[in-house]
Amino acid sequence: MEGHTPEPTHTLEGWHVLHDFRLLDFPRWRKASPLEREAAWEELRGLLAEWRRVEEEGRGAFGVYQVITKKADLLFLNLREGLDALLNLEAALNRSLLAEYLLPAYGFYSVVELGSQEKPLNPESPYVRSRLTPEVPKSGYICFYPMNKRRQGQDNWYLLPAKERARLMRAHGETGRKYQGKVVQVISGAQGLDDWEWGVDLFSEDPIQFKKIVYEMRFDEVSARYGEFGPFYVGRYLDEGALARFLGVS
Repeated sequence: MEGHTPEPTHTLEGWHVLHDFRLLDFPRWRKASPLEREAAWEELRGLLAEWRRVEEEGRGAFGVYQVITKKADLLFLNLREGLDALLNLEAALNRSLLAEYLLPAYGFYSVVELGSQEKPLNPESPYVRSRLTPEVPKSGYICFYPMNKRRQGQDNWYLLPAKERARLMRAHGETGRKYQGKVVQVISGAQGLDDWEWGVDLFSEDPIQFKKIVYEMRFDEVSARYGEFGPFYVGRYLDEGALARFLGVS
């Protein structure tokens, strides 16, 4: 690779994404009066209604999830057309009555991304547009994790020629295609926006598929040599009724 000047990946950007993980202070929440809890719930329902309206108008998407393990209790996932919209909804949640009982657990800000190693993508393609503004499934489970491409010695992703990166990503994509119909994947870029370079969301009706696809992809060279992975967060989608039962207000 001496004398070679690597070319950056061609990317298109879509909706902005906020993963807002929270812990619920269960002891304080249980001690709150029924009136206080009901007021907090009704206010949260108003926020959910606003998020739903934005989704119905095609200006974003959202999902709320119950998260397994002590990393977090809830994930509020929102996709919007720009950063300002995410700032506004985050501020509204932080000002809500329920926020008095929520503790920050983890957060990740990124932008939905499609990349091509060798030639630019067509932004007018219906397929491309749909991938840049993805729907959030209203059932099943989510697996989220941040990741980087390694930059160490001979295993430096950013020094590889574009054709080599394209070859590695094609092989990686072939593994992913085995899971069509079982797993939906959304990739978002966070270079210069957060502490990791990408965020990955996997959606499935069967959480075992997360284990299978991630394990199998570890054998792809692009992951085995160049992948660095952050913490994994797994949760179950909550519709309004399930969220009410989780909070004990139903």
